[in-house]
Amino acid sequence: MAATQALRAAPMHRSSWSAARQQRVFLAYASVTLFGLMVMIAFLMPLGYTVMTAFKDMTQIADTTGPIWPARPATFTYEGQTYTVYEVPAESGIKSWALVDKGREESGFIDPANPGAGIIHWQGRWRMLKPAYTFSPTSDNFPLAWNQVTFPRLLTNTFIIALAGTIGTLLSSTAVAYGLARFHIPGRRVIFLVLMATIILPTQVTLIPTYAFFRAIGWGGTWWPLIIPHFFANAYNVFLLRQYFMGIPRELDEAALMDGAGPFRILISVIVPQSIPALTAVGLFHFFWAWNDFFAPLVYLSGKEELYTLSVGLTQFNNIYRVQPGMAMAAALMAIVLPMVMFFLAQRQFMQGVVITGVEK
Repeated sequence: MAATQALRAAPMHRSSWSAARQQRVFLAYASVTLFGLMVMIAFLMPLGYTVMTAFKDMTQIADTTGPIWPARPATFTYEGQTYTVYEVPAESGIKSWALVDKGREESGFIDPANPGAGIIHWQGRWRMLKPAYTFSPTSDNFPLAWNQVTFPRLLTNTFIIALAGTIGTLLSSTAVAYGLARFHIPGRRVIFLVLMATIILPTQVTLIPTYAFFRAIGWGGTWWPLIIPHFFANAYNVFLLRQYFMGIPRELDEAALMDGAGPFRILISVIVPQSIPALTAVGLFHFFWAWNDFFAPLVYLSGKEELYTLSVGLTQFNNIYRVQPGMAMAAALMAIVLPMVMFFLAQRQFMQGVVITGVEK
C-alpha cells in the first residue's frame, strides 16, 4: 500500500519540480530581457532628445512646463475669441476645458467637446491649473539648418573622404589578411604579432611626427592625409578578415588550383565571394568611423573651410547657434541619416560579419 502511494506521489513531485524550473527559467529570461531594454533605452535617450528637439521651435523649447515631445498649448475658439485650454479636475475626472472667464476663486469654462452646454462654473484658482497641450511639430529647423550650415558642401566632402578611405581600407586589409591567412611566409607569426601590437599604440604618440611629415611633403590643408593612410592596412581590420579567411576551407583553394587559378584569381573568385559578410562589416566600421571623425579633419584642414567635413562644420555651427538648439539638433539629425540608411540596408550582412563564424562547407 505504501509503495503504491509513493508511486502516485512521484509524478506529482516531478510535475511540481518541472513547474518550479520553468518559473526559474522564465524569471531568468525576463530579467535579461528587462536589463537589455533598460540598456537600449539608455542608449537611445540622446537620439530621442535630438529628434524631439529638432521638431520644436524656440517657443516650445523655452516652455519649461511643456512635454518633452513637440507640443504647444491647446486653444479653443468660442464666440469669435480664442481661449487657452486647461486640464481641470472635475467630479468625473480630469477635463480639458477652455478658460473663458477668469476669476479669483471661481472661473468659467467651456467644454470644447460640448460648447452648447454653456459656461461651466468651477470653484478654485485657475492659475494652479496646467494647460493642455497638443502635438505640434515643426519642420522649419531643417531648411534653416540646411542653408546656414552649407550642408550640401559638407555632406559631399564627408562622403568623398569616407568612401575613398573605405575603398582603401578594404583593398589593403584584404590583401594583407589574405597573405597572413593563406601563405607560409617566413616569420609570419612575428609579423602578425607586430601588426597587432600597433593597436595599443595611442594616436597621440604618432600625431606630431605624422603631421610634420604630411606638412613637409605639401599635404597640409588637403584631403590626402585623411585618405592615403587608409590604403596601408589597419591592424584591427586585418585581424577580423584574417580570422574569417582562416575559416574558409582550403579545399576550395585546392580545387581552384587544379583548375589553373593563381593566388590572385583565388582571392578574387573564391575568398572574396565567401567573405562578403566580413568585408561588409569592415567597410561599414570604417565608413562610420570616417563619417564621425572630428580630430583628424580639424588638424589637417584648419583654415580650409571649403574642405571641412560634417563633424567640423557642425561644431562651428553649434558654437555660433548654441542659443538655437532646434537648428543644431536638426543639423545633427540630417548628418546621421545616410549612415543609418546604410546600416539598415546592410544590417544582415553586417551582423554576420561581426560574429565571424566562418562559412559552411
